[in-house]
Amino acid sequence: MSSHWLVYLFFAAGLVGIGLYALLTMRNLIKLFIGIEVISKGVSLVLMSTGFVKGSVLLAQSLVITYIVIEVCLVATALALIINITRHTKSLDVRKLTQLKG
Repeated sequence: MSSHWLVYLFFAAGLVGIGLYALLTMRNLIKLFIGIEVISKGVSLVLMSTGFVKGSVLLAQSLVITYIVIEVCLVATALALIINITRHTKSLDVRKLTQLKG
């Protein structure tokens, strides 16, 4: 194991920890979404650092690029849902989502 990999793993674990903290403590939809994005950046950092350590940087880059493309599609969908929820409830609070019951 390389010491660089441990540093990357430490920072990735920090990003995932910060994202989980945001998911567990925030009630604003935008802040929750930012927490999910921070977690995804930690995952992509782990993918790249593992590919670097294993010697297959090109494979890791292709995996991360594919991951980013899928993430962009999910971001667009999530932001569209957040905009529609905001228009309907006039609030970004997660607790107001109970008003959307059908």
